[in-house]
Amino acid sequence: MIDIRYKYPDKKKALSIVEASERDMMKFTLTIKLNEYSGSTIIRNIYEDFRMLGEALLVAQGIESKDHIEAINELLKLGVNTKRPLASIDNLRRIRNNINYRGYIPKFQEAEDAISLANACFIPLVKTVKQKIMDKK
Repeated sequence: MIDIRYKYPDKKKALSIVEASERDMMKFTLTIKLNEYSGSTIIRNIYEDFRMLGEALLVAQGIESKDHIEAINELLKLGVNTKRPLASIDNLRRIRNNINYRGYIPKFQEAEDAISLANACFIPLVKTVKQKIMDKK
């Protein structure tokens, strides 16, 4: 069961979350050199930046979710045309959960794939999320 708490919609906070996600993704995470030690951090950060975009959509609607799946589902509902399927974000969520909760060490290729996913999907999602937030009444 998804635990959702309704609050007042907050465009300003939602846009702040989007901007923080952009800063983290573009200014930091994508500058980390990929090696055998950085893969976990890169995957976790990329996933978190996508999750934040979904969270921003929820905040703009006045919804506070306690579950990451709800935030990711908000992104999947957008139907944004990207170079990679948005459903791949959910796979990234699973890898991140394995890293965080099962001590999984990601393969180099999994980290490369996360970077590829970010490069293919993040900017189109940011544009759409910002537009959707601004269109909220």
